[in-house]
Amino acid sequence: MRTSLTIVFAALIGFANAATAAVEGVIPAVPQPITTLDAAKLKLASANALVFDTHAGQAIYSKDADAVTPIASVTKLMTAMVILDGAQPMDEMLSVDIGDIDLLKGSHSRLRLGSELSRHDMLRLALMASENRAASSLARHYPGGTQAFVAAMNEKARSLGMAHTYFNDPTGLSSENVATAHDLARMVQAAADYPLIREFTTTPSHYVEVQPTGQLIGFNNTNSLVKSGTWDIQVSKTGFIREAGKCLVMLATIASRPVVIVLLDSYGRLTRIGDANRVKHWLETGEAMPTAVAARAPAKVRRGRTIPTRG
Repeated sequence: MRTSLTIVFAALIGFANAATAAVEGVIPAVPQPITTLDAAKLKLASANALVFDTHAGQAIYSKDADAVTPIASVTKLMTAMVILDGAQPMDEMLSVDIGDIDLLKGSHSRLRLGSELSRHDMLRLALMASENRAASSLARHYPGGTQAFVAAMNEKARSLGMAHTYFNDPTGLSSENVATAHDLARMVQAAADYPLIREFTTTPSHYVEVQPTGQLIGFNNTNSLVKSGTWDIQVSKTGFIREAGKCLVMLATIASRPVVIVLLDSYGRLTRIGDANRVKHWLETGEAMPTAVAARAPAKVRRGRTIPTRG
């Protein structure tokens, strides 16, 4: 009898200690789903949108999130995962050649023909600055070339359960690169498991030394929110082609909770930034954000004056 009482008493003490530890942060408590937010108060201009609570594993807000739509350079998150899965040497020098020129959209690049950078720097520029020639060069130097690389992208999508996703090229310039907002939420969460993707997508700016000339070229992040002190962003990627509109996907911690934000088919220079700020304000306060505040982009100081950052 004494032994039984001892076991029961020890169990009660263990339960009490576990509860105390959870409160003190030693053992993380399981977050509860957000159920008190009024989705009607969140008015987003993006045609397709999803706010996904990664801890609870459920959508907090959804707007045409199952529609299949072009995703532009959001594609490059998958490009990065396939590159890193391939485990090729990151210090290997890759070149830009005629096969990396954008003949589809005629997009501009600061990487000239003959430019050489390490695979590490090419990946950084593809993610941070959405550099199309860098993404193309990465795929071209993959075993089997670009065709094998795109096949690996689609295989990776299938392995992640992205049932409504298809990739036609590694840059996102093709409008045949399509997905749903729900599928992209899966992709963003998978991308967050790669430390280099987390680092490169949230780097505000970076200089590279292009070989063989040794020229230093500076690049900025295409998402101005990574420069904002009010955001805690772990993964970020923008995208734009005419067929896709302006796109933005992020994994960010808001109100002490990691959430994936997917914003697709936004038009207007600051629409996706405004929508992201609306989501953040809504999650933090439960209220709608004033329009003038939502559309305000982070600012940077240059030569003594404040200039809005380009989105």
